[in-house]
Amino acid sequence: MSGIKLSIVTAVYNREETISRAVSSVADQNYSKVQHVIVDGNSTDRTLELVKKNIQQNSITISESDCGIYDALNKGIIASSGSVIGMLHSDDVFKSNTILSRVAELFEDEAIDYAYADAAFFKAENKDKIVRYYSSEGFSVEDLKTGNMPAHTTLFVRKKVFDELGLYRTDYRVSADFEFMIRLFSSNFKGQYIPELWVLMQTGGASTAGLKAKLKVNQEVLKACKEHNIKTGPLTLMRRYPKKILGMLRIKT
Repeated sequence: MSGIKLSIVTAVYNREETISRAVSSVADQNYSKVQHVIVDGNSTDRTLELVKKNIQQNSITISESDCGIYDALNKGIIASSGSVIGMLHSDDVFKSNTILSRVAELFEDEAIDYAYADAAFFKAENKDKIVRYYSSEGFSVEDLKTGNMPAHTTLFVRKKVFDELGLYRTDYRVSADFEFMIRLFSSNFKGQYIPELWVLMQTGGASTAGLKAKLKVNQEVLKACKEHNIKTGPLTLMRRYPKKILGMLRIKT
């Protein structure tokens, strides 16, 4: 069995409906060298109670006020002891109980600094009903100007990557993952796309819920591109929507 220790970071606030599912998704993996770091933003419902009930002994729970999801993720990354780190949002689950053993196997290759795969969206009322497939296939740095990026929730990186590139920027409220992807794909770190479905995501997340959220995403994507000297504009960003439509047509389970 691989000797790679993995840390999975979950940021959560008032998600008593879904947090047990996310925690169990990590606990049920058939790979044992996993640390689950859950960062709770002082939830006022039963979230923390359910976390403590379901989390494994070798994992960590932090419960304190934060400045948003990326601040919470940063706290989790700092607290992580694994050499490879991934994110699992509180509404999401791994596709199967073999995903983390697959990840650990990949990172036995010391030439790989990060890896990413595909994700799929499901509606809250039916986890088994996939409504959109998020393919990370064929991604290139050129795609960043359209606002496209690999599925962030499938991204696993060596901790040394965060040590060198820095954490998520908390001045971005909904697109700090995109800004981080720019830094990552512009670096000399070596990544690999894996053509597999790793994560199932519940619809209605912070960056997909409604028109207002989409406008905020576009605003922050344009800001990130400008800061990193990537030439783009509102019309260029529109080019990413056909890919989303294709994802609705390409339903895989």
